[in-house]
Amino acid sequence: MIDLQIVAELQIVFADIPDALFSLETIADCEGDLEDAAMTLAIRAGQQPDITNSEWLDGLAKKCRVAICRSEFRNDMVDGNFLPLFEHFVNTKVCPQLLILPVLLYAHECGVNRFCQPLDPL
Repeated sequence: MIDLQIVAELQIVFADIPDALFSLETIADCEGDLEDAAMTLAIRAGQQPDITNSEWLDGLAKKCRVAICRSEFRNDMVDGNFLPLFEHFVNTKVCPQLLILPVLLYAHECGVNRFCQPLDPL
């Protein structure tokens, strides 16, 4: 669950990006439940998730892990600054735009360093 205060703060940051705002509104409508919001947004984006909410979002986040864990974005993610990576995802089309913030928030909620650990050198 994401704190709705964080969602409100991000709505200010992403005020000029309609898809991001829609994603944040959906997260708020789901009372901060990222998995429920991601399923709703996935269907709206034309995806057909067919496994449980948490497994589907986890799988999507893992597909995006290489981008999330890039050194130029990792510190921003740790600090909760999602805009640089959001813009990178939009430009590279890593995943549907409606799903970017749920994925980034999921990775942040998991703990960015722990989420990125499988890609870290030994």
